[in-house]
Amino acid sequence: VQLQASGGGLVQSGGSLRLSCAASGPLFSYRAVGWFRQAPGKEREFVARVRWSGGSTYYADSVKGRFTISRDNAKNTVYLQMNSLKIEDTAVYYCVAGNPISSAEVMWSGYRAWGQGTLVTVSS
Repeated sequence: VQLQASGGGLVQSGGSLRLSCAASGPLFSYRAVGWFRQAPGKEREFVARVRWSGGSTYYADSVKGRFTISRDNAKNTVYLQMNSLKIEDTAVYYCVAGNPISSAEVMWSGYRAWGQGTLVTVSS
């Protein structure tokens, strides 16, 4: 399956953005779909994931309470609602899909499909 991320842009600190990840094939065939991000000069890091069956979610501590991941089965799309954005949220955001075991859900290598990334820039 191919993943297409969109929705990035420039936003002021404290603002909101919603990222979308549209899949070319059925996402229900994957155990989990998620988001990672990579800030300039930093390592890529896990942001959030949702299990396609059941819809349970898990977040990185840095975004917990501010970001919400959700899925739309009918549209075969996953969203990342980002509120109360901070300058340190500036990064390229990537959506991923795969069948990671629980301990690998926060690892990039735990997934099998990766989108091209969308840039989020938070200004002061």
